[in-house]
Amino acid sequence: MELKELIEKTWLDRELLKEGQSQDAVREVVALLDKGELRVAEPDGEKWKVNEWIKKAVIMYFPIQQMETIEVGPFEFHDKIALKRDYKKLGVRVVPHAIARYGSYVSKGVILMPSYVNIGAYVDEGTMVDTWATVGSCAQVGKHVHLSGGVGLGGVLEPVQAAPVIIEDNVFVGSRCIVVEGVHVGKEAVLGSQRGVDCQF
Repeated sequence: MELKELIEKTWLDRELLKEGQSQDAVREVVALLDKGELRVAEPDGEKWKVNEWIKKAVIMYFPIQQMETIEVGPFEFHDKIALKRDYKKLGVRVVPHAIARYGSYVSKGVILMPSYVNIGAYVDEGTMVDTWATVGSCAQVGKHVHLSGGVGLGGVLEPVQAAPVIIEDNVFVGSRCIVVEGVHVGKEAVLGSQRGVDCQF
């Protein structure tokens, strides 16, 4: 609660972002997101609740971070957000050129084909993120989900009251489907592949 109160206080007075205590609080929230110990949205009985204060922390993370050059073998990036690390320890299979940013959570048994997982996202155990699929900021993906090739889960940071994409357990999302922010897909649903039609939800 103390962490939440400090984030809310800093959100209302951005001058506080110049202070070490507020910066530490923002960075702690992002570190907890990275470990899966906090979530932007989480089950609350039969419903889901959005933790707006966590989204606020993610938004405030960008202005306190410095641009840095990130070198990965022959590849170079220039960004404010680091890449996730220690995949072997996490039990995650990562195929080149998969990218997951620091501040996203990727659980054990997840397979990342060449794909992208953005900050604030949560990808639960045993999920397949297939080739060129995108898991946008704050999107919540359950256990044993298959995101087929080219799937796009929309990201949402602002407005803070907007609900992120929520994909519950054992869902199959067909190739090229685009699931936009605010959409909630229940357990074991199947979203068909795009075949000459718009598959936007």
